[in-house]
Amino acid sequence: MTETLPALDLATPPAVRAAIRSGAYRGFTNLLARDYVQGNLMVVPQAQADDFAEFCARNAQALPLLGRSAPGAVGIPALAADLDLRSDVGGYMVFRDGVLCATPQDVRSEWREDLVAFVLGCSFSFERLLLQHGIRLRHLDEGNVSAMYVTTLQTRSAGPFKGPLVVSMRALRAADVERAAEVSARYPMFHGAPVHIGDPAAIGITDLSQSYGGHGLTQLQDDEVPVFWACGATAQLAALHAGLPLCITHHQAHMVVTDLQIEALASRTHAQHSQQQGKQQNGH
Repeated sequence: MTETLPALDLATPPAVRAAIRSGAYRGFTNLLARDYVQGNLMVVPQAQADDFAEFCARNAQALPLLGRSAPGAVGIPALAADLDLRSDVGGYMVFRDGVLCATPQDVRSEWREDLVAFVLGCSFSFERLLLQHGIRLRHLDEGNVSAMYVTTLQTRSAGPFKGPLVVSMRALRAADVERAAEVSARYPMFHGAPVHIGDPAAIGITDLSQSYGGHGLTQLQDDEVPVFWACGATAQLAALHAGLPLCITHHQAHMVVTDLQIEALASRTHAQHSQQQGKQQNGH
């Protein structure tokens, strides 16, 4: 569950990042800066960065690339001028040799000159668009987040990166399912259309109450249908399979809050965004 919001300006990305950086806010970010893009964080050594970028390209629905840092850089200017990825996320997971070692609130002490950060599209952004189309998201009404699950669907491997697809689940009223699928399909940078609708067992989920990470709305009401979207947490499992000497990701629903406006990014096609990313990376 999200924490009660403190008396802070949590509507604008710079204010949200400042509140997280100072320790004034430690809750989930899904209800903050609602008009702005949020993303998954993935930090890997430079030696594995190109393989990870290729893994994202081969699994673009789960891992749509919003930005990539220069080696050792603590920010990605194209996403926000003042972004410090070491302190502005609020919750991190640190893996060594594929083992979770720590869940700190900042990773300044872990940062190295050879680390490359990736920010990947997040479904928190398309939730705003679903709401604008009149689709009820009960987990938001209840102050919760969507649950995540590990499926039996497999990703396309690249270098050492491989593993199962992770999905996020939203409990939608049956009357809203078709519209939600149509709306989300327009936004590939926020995972696009659902990968599955209905019976969780068909994609290897045997118990909705057992979510990946142990958080999120997991109970369905009688008039609801589970709808599953590809999820950026797929990258976390791929990193575990890769057994990297060091890997840093966000923790649970503590996302990177960017200055990108959802409506502006949503208007881009995936090809247009990929072209822009290429220009940015060539400029590093």
